Amino acid sequence: MAEVIELRAGDFHARVDRSGAGLQSLTCGGRDLVWPYTRGSGPVAFQGQVLAPWPNRVGEGRYAFGGREFQLEINNAATGTAIHGLVHDREWSPAAVSDDAVTLRLVFEGTPAFPFPLDLSITYALSEAGLTVTTTASNPGSGPAPFGLGFHPYLTLGEPLSELAARGEVEVEITAAAHQPVDAHLLPSGPPEPVEGSGLDFRSPGRALGDTVLDTAFTDLARDGDGRAWIRLIGPEHRVELWCDASFGWLQAFSADTLGGAAHRAHLAAEPMTCPPNALATGRDLIVLEPGESTEHTFGITTSDS
Repeated sequence: MAEVIELRAGDFHARVDRSGAGLQSLTCGGRDLVWPYTRGSGPVAFQGQVLAPWPNRVGEGRYAFGGREFQLEINNAATGTAIHGLVHDREWSPAAVSDDAVTLRLVFEGTPAFPFPLDLSITYALSEAGLTVTTTASNPGSGPAPFGLGFHPYLTLGEPLSELAARGEVEVEITAAAHQPVDAHLLPSGPPEPVEGSGLDFRSPGRALGDTVLDTAFTDLARDGDGRAWIRLIGPEHRVELWCDASFGWLQAFSADTLGGAAHRAHLAAEPMTCPPNALATGRDLIVLEPGESTEHTFGITTSDS
């Protein structure tokens, strides 16, 4: 089986990497919808990666569960945190492959710092409506397991956001009524606060990105009639849109200001998350899977004309 699996449906084309089950690329009509990478060039800054068994950061890599304390490896030196889980560098096995869909599976046996086995399955499916990603996590172990999930695609308009913003040609919509304040380590510094009046209110269509810097977890998500919350990146010719179902209570937006070179403020990471930063330590919105239990989560990416 190839290391990278290509999918096609209508005008959509995707590449899915068995390493990390990462989304290497997604295009429509040949136009990139996400910041693409190859095994030779990335991933950079977690582009396209699966974030499990926790998304975002764990302060000092420390957490307690079941009456025991654990120390994760610090892999984000700038904030002194453990970031984005343990599965992005694992090789996943194809369970089913077709022209327009692939299901990848990882039997995660746990580590000394996270000794909780998980059986993970991710299906990437293309249709004429875009990409749908469905994840199932189950607990094959004999005791409870903590679990959080996120994804890290960078939405792109094909031209750096900094240049589009300078011309007033990029807008962002995030259907969220609250944001999570953070400290210097990007860890929660209090309860979520209303976006109204904060400079982080992107609920109304037509809000220009401008010079707003985002590395922000949003919650209190408003949902449409199908139960979906949205992040929309809107350019002069088209828009790229990410949606997530009700199992994702958080959306992180990252404007890539801390990235260097050509990646600096070039794309917008739109990260559906089941829990906020530091959830392993605080327990906020953390899923606890009892033996034999499973959980399912779905998000998608699509595009349309502006």
